[in-house]
Amino acid sequence: MKKTLLVFSAVALLAISCDGNTSNKSNASAQQTATQATTPAPASQGEQHTEYPDWQTNKGIGPVKTVQPPLATPPDAAMAARGEEVFNQYCTACHRPKKRMIGPAMVGVDQVRTPEWLMNMILNPEEMIKKDPIAKALLEEMGSIMLNQNLTETQAREILEYIRTIK
Repeated sequence: MKKTLLVFSAVALLAISCDGNTSNKSNASAQQTATQATTPAPASQGEQHTEYPDWQTNKGIGPVKTVQPPLATPPDAAMAARGEEVFNQYCTACHRPKKRMIGPAMVGVDQVRTPEWLMNMILNPEEMIKKDPIAKALLEEMGSIMLNQNLTETQAREILEYIRTIK
C-alpha cells in the first residue's frame, strides 16, 4: 500500500511540475505522440518506406513471377542461414538488417513488399529503378541506386528467407 501511494505521489508530482499547458494544440500533440508510440510501424523500425496502395499486388519487374519454393511458416532455417551468408557477402556494403545505411534497413521490409518484388529488386535492380514506381520512389528517397550483384535466383530466394527472419 505504501509503495502504491509513493508511486502515485511521484507521478502526481511529476505531472504538476510539467508545463501545465492544457491547450488543445498540446493535447492533440500528446495524443498523436501516444498514438505513434503504440502503433507498430509496418516498415523497419523508424525507417521511411514509401507506401503505395497496391504494394500487396506489385510483384516488380523481372524473372520472378512466383516464389519457389513457396514461402513456409516459419521460414526455412537452413535457407535463411545460407541467405544470411549471401547477404553478408554481397549486401552489407549498402544494407544492414536493422539500420539504414546507403540503402534501407531490411527489418520489416517483407511486411511492406511482396516476396516477388523483393527478389526482382535483388535480381533486376536496373530495370526496376527505371520502370517500377516503388523502386523509383526508393531511389529518390535513398539517393543512390541499387547495384546488380549478379546473384542467382536461388541466392535471391535465400536472401528473401533471411529477410523474413530479421526481427
